[in-house]
Amino acid sequence: MAEPVLAVDRLEKAFGALKATNGVSLDLRPGEIHALIGPNGAGKSTLINQIAGALAPDAGTIRFLGRDVTALSTAARARLGLARTFQVSSLLPDFSALRNIMLAAQARQGSSLRFLRPVLSDRTLTEPAMAILARVGLTARADVPAAELSHGERRQLEIAVALAMQPKAFLLDEPMAGMGPEGSKTLTAFLDGLRQEAPILLVEHDMDAVFALADRVSVLVYGQVIASGSVAEIRSDPEVRRAYLGDAA
Repeated sequence: MAEPVLAVDRLEKAFGALKATNGVSLDLRPGEIHALIGPNGAGKSTLINQIAGALAPDAGTIRFLGRDVTALSTAARARLGLARTFQVSSLLPDFSALRNIMLAAQARQGSSLRFLRPVLSDRTLTEPAMAILARVGLTARADVPAAELSHGERRQLEIAVALAMQPKAFLLDEPMAGMGPEGSKTLTAFLDGLRQEAPILLVEHDMDAVFALADRVSVLVYGQVIASGSVAEIRSDPEVRRAYLGDAA
């Protein structure tokens, strides 16, 4: 079996008496989509924040590409290739779609925002950015400010921004949130192909998308992983059905 791209080992995080992350261990393997599901308040966002570097764990380790990154900053992890999208959009609303992507590319290179304007005429930067926009179907919206894009287009742009980081792994936090059936179907198809570029740790409430995409599923309840396995194993697990899936399985 190939070495995991990302490995979380016995991660702990408490807020006072609340154990938001309670001994969580999971990994992400090359070429796979590993879905993380669970009810609201289960600790999914807290876990993702620790993996991304936005929140320091109280105990446990996070390894990425074989390296212990537990003490590294979010920016350092991003430069190593750990790309994240957010449940709530983190796009720069007044910047065009193209500029958002170029800014992400500059951040990966360690460049400052103040250097953005001169490079807008640099074809070595604009052409790759336009190619990324084409991949997510936003070529015609390149010059449109992010604030003027539809909800579904903003989700597409967030994926494009993550791609600009040349990731070795994706952390996708509810990419289907707020999307209609057609938008979810389109994004599901895109993510299905994206796993070949870099594996995906997917936090998602849309069970249709999870069951269509996931190679493995881990179920988080009250900060603990209560089950992990294939889609078939998770759907038939009586404890998972009681705690989360119910009739959705």
